[in-house]
Amino acid sequence: MSPRDEIPNLRGLDGDGSVQVHQDATVKIEGAKVFSVYGKGGIGKSTTSSNLSAAFSMMGKRVLQIGCDPKHDSTFTLTGRLQSTVIDILKEVDFHAEELRPEDYVAIGFNGVKCVEAGGPPAGTGCGGYVVGQTVKLLKQHHLLEDTDVVIFDVLGDVVCGGFAAPLQHADRAVIVTANDFDSIYAMNRIIAAVQAKSSNYKVQLAGCVANRSRETDEVDRYCARVGFNRLAHMPDIDAIRRSRLKKKTLFEMDDAEDVVMARAEYMRLADVLWRSVQGKGSTPDPLPDREIFELLGFD
Repeated sequence: MSPRDEIPNLRGLDGDGSVQVHQDATVKIEGAKVFSVYGKGGIGKSTTSSNLSAAFSMMGKRVLQIGCDPKHDSTFTLTGRLQSTVIDILKEVDFHAEELRPEDYVAIGFNGVKCVEAGGPPAGTGCGGYVVGQTVKLLKQHHLLEDTDVVIFDVLGDVVCGGFAAPLQHADRAVIVTANDFDSIYAMNRIIAAVQAKSSNYKVQLAGCVANRSRETDEVDRYCARVGFNRLAHMPDIDAIRRSRLKKKTLFEMDDAEDVVMARAEYMRLADVLWRSVQGKGSTPDPLPDREIFELLGFD
């Protein structure tokens, strides 16, 4: 055997150089429009996902939200509580999925939104991609995807993790949550590259970004103009969101204060934009090399 024969072929369905766990190609989400929400850790992905789910439900859509983080805190503003994860429930039955019923791992939240927390392995012990795959498989076995119009994956922030990549194999559109600062936009640039790698072999395309908890959007807009990306919405840093998290509610359940009404309207507009985006062509930005984005952002 020659030295060249010993080199593994890392080109494949997950992008050049990928060593991520492959998902079962037969387990697909069909019929529903699927959105994956990305962004760096702590940027507000769960807040965005939950309020988007609520907005879609207010449009009359049947919605399923899947939290993909071991912290299992994606859906608590929809349900008012932390719920057990799919992986923990599977452990309780020694991974005999046939023993589970939908009510064992699906909670019904605000306005009928179905809520699932996929969970994940303890830190350093396994692949989050496996957990996402098992969750979708379970939902399909119980026919829970057949009466769903919208699926939202709320994805953990680690760009290189299989749990990050797995939802892209199901998604129609990927949405990136960012802020008007260097770290968030730098992370967005890397997420764009990761999604683009997947889009060469899967149907997923980028929808655009949401500027979150930001008074201004000048840095986000400058970056978007440079790479050819779309800013879909702007959610200012308003106290309504902090209050809603403390009350364990979405903005759609809060009293009609001025900032709450404004935020609701922006989420409703975003939901409408995303729903219509699947009918057309996605965004195809050209991410920047690390050095170029470093030089682009900020000022002397």
